[in-house]
Amino acid sequence: MNTPYSTDIYAWANEQAALLRAGRFAEIDVAHIAEEIEDVGKSEQRELASRMSVLLAHLLKWQYQPERRGASWQCTIRAQRKELAYHLDDTPSLRPKLSEPRWLDMVWTKALAQAITETGLNCFPEVCPWQIDDEVLSTNWFPDAL
Repeated sequence: MNTPYSTDIYAWANEQAALLRAGRFAEIDVAHIAEEIEDVGKSEQRELASRMSVLLAHLLKWQYQPERRGASWQCTIRAQRKELAYHLDDTPSLRPKLSEPRWLDMVWTKALAQAITETGLNCFPEVCPWQIDDEVLSTNWFPDAL
């Protein structure tokens, strides 16, 4: 036992969990455990941002390429909305991110990059034109064609 954090994180994590369960608190690696817990929160934020940027990119494609609309895009939009709803139900403390300007700007920038790459178009708005809760996350809302 006593695997260093930097050598084998999987073995280290199992050892730390065993120490915690055994109540051997003096032996745990507090600094690295705290770091790992913070990383869990960051991972949850990254998943929220990733799913939101995929959803926004598909909504852009839906609006700007109406002639290419199909079941695949509709399925992706619905699936991302459902996954976002599950994610926000499981981690409600992330909901404020949806109205945080800096976070929204980062997510929109990623969505634009994906939409530009996938469509070859470069005519999208610089800021998200839709309301996140009332439109983007709404189960049956789809943007009108331009």
